[in-house]
Amino acid sequence: MNIMKELFSVKEVDDFVDRHELAFLYISRDHCSVCHDLLPKIQNVMADFPDIQLALVNADHVPEIAGRFTIFTAPVLLLFVDGKEVLREVRFVHVEQFREKVKKIYWLTQE
Repeated sequence: MNIMKELFSVKEVDDFVDRHELAFLYISRDHCSVCHDLLPKIQNVMADFPDIQLALVNADHVPEIAGRFTIFTAPVLLLFVDGKEVLREVRFVHVEQFREKVKKIYWLTQE
């Protein structure tokens, strides 16, 4: 299972996305109950995709992240392939639908 690394600056986020073929960002906030409830469910989903590198960004600690990715709410789930955003889910995420979307993208990159 991949460990979700916490990132603390926009530069760290950009470097993380650029450095990994498959990169996933989970952007949350301190006082967001949806964020805290959803995170373990998403970690469970992502355990099925070992080649996807995982990172967590707290928008309260890195407020510039909102401008960088045009974020207006939390949580935001972003999946990148070769540095390009290919999937975005926001706020109320249907976990099984999210799993299926990630699965399709993941298997396309494995061919």
